[in-house]
Amino acid sequence: MNALIRPADSAEARAPQAQPVAGHGTARSAALFEAACRLIPGGVNSTARATWSGWTPYPLFVAGGEGSRLHDVDGNEYVDYLLGLGPMLLGHRPPRVTQAVVDFIQQRGTIFALPTEDEARLAQKIVDAVPSVEQVRLCNTGTEAVLYATRLARAFTGRPKIIRFEGMYHGFSDQVYWSKHPDIAKAGPDAHPVPVPQGPGLPRGVEENLIILPWNDADALADAIEREGDAIAAVLTEPVMCNTGCILPKPGYLEAMREITQKRGVVLIFDEVITGFRLGLSGAQGRLGIRPDLSVFAKGIGGGFPVAAMGGRADIMALVANGTVSMAGTYAANGIAIAAANAALDELATPGLYEKLDAISDELRFGLERILREAGLPAHVAGIGPLMQVWFAKEAIHNYRDAERHADQQMFRKWWEGMLARGILFHPGAYENLFVSTAHTRDDITQTLTAAKEVAVELARIA
Repeated sequence: MNALIRPADSAEARAPQAQPVAGHGTARSAALFEAACRLIPGGVNSTARATWSGWTPYPLFVAGGEGSRLHDVDGNEYVDYLLGLGPMLLGHRPPRVTQAVVDFIQQRGTIFALPTEDEARLAQKIVDAVPSVEQVRLCNTGTEAVLYATRLARAFTGRPKIIRFEGMYHGFSDQVYWSKHPDIAKAGPDAHPVPVPQGPGLPRGVEENLIILPWNDADALADAIEREGDAIAAVLTEPVMCNTGCILPKPGYLEAMREITQKRGVVLIFDEVITGFRLGLSGAQGRLGIRPDLSVFAKGIGGGFPVAAMGGRADIMALVANGTVSMAGTYAANGIAIAAANAALDELATPGLYEKLDAISDELRFGLERILREAGLPAHVAGIGPLMQVWFAKEAIHNYRDAERHADQQMFRKWWEGMLARGILFHPGAYENLFVSTAHTRDDITQTLTAAKEVAVELARIA
């Protein structure tokens, strides 16, 4: 029997008492969560899994996954579009990647604090795949890679300020953990937002070197760089906004961004933690035809193992080469990560793989769009390739404030509940995404669209 998780009593679920959801087969998840809360703050080890992120009254506890399917501890099976929030681009337990890691551990080890030839082989694959990357350093997480990219941009330009955009997430370091999802009543006017800390504990003064802008507004970006260009080291952006649902760049926006930054010597940093290697072997930048100065990769690169990379122009990376800017890390380029990434990139380089992935993703996205339209629901599906989200909104969503003002979060919650009850898993928050893997089949898509049609009919009755 598949699971249905009840909505929270409020948008912020506080210290929930985990009780079995009667009749819906998640009793063991409830009991495990209750036990976990006694030992782990919030019962989970990441905010994205917490009750206040939508997993109320408790998250599902996982028994395991294989391919496109995930099983919880109560024996429920799901077609998985959560995919670990993106890293499982090849599905769960991809055989080639899994075996490469096992072989490396058994035959060679894990961490040596010395280089191996495997690192340069991986670097070559990244450089060959992404035209803007002339040199690359390996890291452990996207947060770490962004931290190094912004530090490097400041060192290269001699300037202090970074432009970032409302609604984007670039990791949890103090310097950029601002204005992710701020209260817009406190975030200043639409055209000129002010920095808002994501929460308490961030040191005062950091915001003096941040310029917050609305995304998809080339005029606002041009005005900011015209006004403060001599103090701006970098523009940090996702090429597709993936941390407020899925929001595509307007036609010409990224091209304008590239032109504006290039004219003033501002380093353009693409955060491709989510889009890198997911939207193609050359990432979103290759797919959309934009060449940034520095790029950050993580989730798509390791076949489900923790590994990240930061790279770009050789003249900027030279500051790392000569030791001017330190990029350190005991676990950076460890054997497990290198083995996984080398195998994953070999798999992703298979001829026709992305064409097949796009085709099955389009089948899902266009199918969902058609079902929602035929049901008469005020909704649309935004996406590109194997990355998408359903927006329950009458108006187009172009940036974070559009989403805050127009997206119907309660309707999304009902959508998620209905799909989960029918064995379709994705994140309960509208500001996350549905991910498709190379392991998803047409049977998975058929099952998903059948469930979607049933849920859409139900939602149309209450809309």
